[in-house]
Amino acid sequence: MLKANIFTRNIRPYVEEELALARNEQNYGNKAVAFAHLENAHVLGQASTRLHVKVHVQMLLWAVKQGKIGEIFGQLFRIAGAATKTAFGLVPTGNTGGTNVSPFKVMPIKPELDRILKKARSYEN
Repeated sequence: MLKANIFTRNIRPYVEEELALARNEQNYGNKAVAFAHLENAHVLGQASTRLHVKVHVQMLLWAVKQGKIGEIFGQLFRIAGAATKTAFGLVPTGNTGGTNVSPFKVMPIKPELDRILKKARSYEN
């Protein structure tokens, strides 16, 4: 099995958990907290094309629900980038994925997310 597929399989439960938390917070009207979980999901899943695109689609849906036009267009741009660049490793590590940051900016990873990423990668070998 390819390393990318192994990583995707290992990280998927953590990404899905963050997406579920985001949906739950959105349902309770906690828009900012919901987006913070989407950002966590982005950091965790951005090395997997499938998950990276999925998270950006969820960010797009969040933006539509909020009526945030800038975020909508930004997420459309990021979906295209995630679909075409991720497989080549052209993603800025730690980037949280929202339009409040450049799509090219490398960012520090929260310690708890870094531990999850290291765990998911440790099973690749």
